[in-house]
Amino acid sequence: MATAEVENLQTYCREVAENAKRASRELAGISGGVIRDWLRHSANLIRVNRESILSANAQDLENAPGYGLKDAEIDRLHLNPKRLEEIALALEEVALLPSPVGEVLDSSRRPNGLDVQKIRVPLGVVFFIFESRPNVTSDAAALCVKSGNAVILRGGKEAFHSNQAIVSLLSQAAKESGIPEHAVQLVSTTDREAVGHFLKMNDLIDLTIPRGGESLIRRVAAEATMPVIKHFSGNCHVYIDEGADLEMAEKITINAKTQRMGVCNAAESLVVHVKIASKFLPALAKKFDELGVELRGDSRVCALVKSAKPATKDDYFTEFHGPVMSAVIVDSIEDAIKHINHYSSGHTEAIVTKDISRARKFTVEVDSSAVIVNASTRFNDGGQFGLGAEIGISTDKFHARGPCGLRELTSYKYVVFGEGQIRE
Repeated sequence: MATAEVENLQTYCREVAENAKRASRELAGISGGVIRDWLRHSANLIRVNRESILSANAQDLENAPGYGLKDAEIDRLHLNPKRLEEIALALEEVALLPSPVGEVLDSSRRPNGLDVQKIRVPLGVVFFIFESRPNVTSDAAALCVKSGNAVILRGGKEAFHSNQAIVSLLSQAAKESGIPEHAVQLVSTTDREAVGHFLKMNDLIDLTIPRGGESLIRRVAAEATMPVIKHFSGNCHVYIDEGADLEMAEKITINAKTQRMGVCNAAESLVVHVKIASKFLPALAKKFDELGVELRGDSRVCALVKSAKPATKDDYFTEFHGPVMSAVIVDSIEDAIKHINHYSSGHTEAIVTKDISRARKFTVEVDSSAVIVNASTRFNDGGQFGLGAEIGISTDKFHARGPCGLRELTSYKYVVFGEGQIRE
């Protein structure tokens, strides 16, 4: 890239970030009612302009094969009237959520008469990087602004026209509702170098959230100069404990693996206690064969399931995003926990058991963002947890862990009221 082009790109990125910072400060004076009006107006504009959005999406779908997108990725990119209505409904659902901004987290009156309050406040400016899913565009914008933050959206080139169409309507609604002009901005270039420029701007951007493939997320984590909310992969486990209800276990395992295979909370690995393996695994394998799911197991799994293929060590680390599941037989719950903590990506793990003491042991000793008892891993989701929409799932421990909704897009500050006190 020529020097002039580099300087122009740097200047453009800097202007976007500076505009976002100003907008974030203006948002501090905007009432919750105005933000609700913007969200509802945005939903209406998406319904009214359905055909223009679908036309833009058709351009992206036409270009998709040239970008090497797989069928699952093309499906995530594809919009239709039903999915557009879901986008509009999601905006309206966020409008109904209570704003976390201004919530008093703690308060006390000191012996000297000072009133000390700990109050929830916006983070400021969020840089959100994502791939292939136009519905994420509106979700991210809604959550960021609802929590008082300005957002810079950097979508992938494969969804460029769809994202432009959606953001133009969000911007129109903002102008007509009294929201700051630059509260929601879409990066207008698909140049990968732009991401690097933004990641250096910790003086203007308060948080970066990457949502996409593992290579993208690792790049962001390595280059960012501000905090990052992320998860690298979703290698989720289901452990079938001794004495589990086998009908329940089969139902949960099939749902966790096959209900939607290309998402981060789909189960990728199965752990089975030796005492029930001979009853459980052959019956499950028969259902998996009908569903086209391949089991890759250790020697004991392969001895019980003739269609299973031998698993490599790498298979137990792998997020397959498709019809393959690793499997292992263990001799105890301790071995199950050890296996999961070693191979897991820290996303979601489930146990199926009738024994409450073993369930509690599992929830205490398994170190993941969500640990689920007698239910599918697919429930690790902001909407399913009652958080409303989510901007992503974090496997970090600071500052947010698990599904990230409105509260995870805030921080806090201390506000102190006095009556002339001075410190002696």
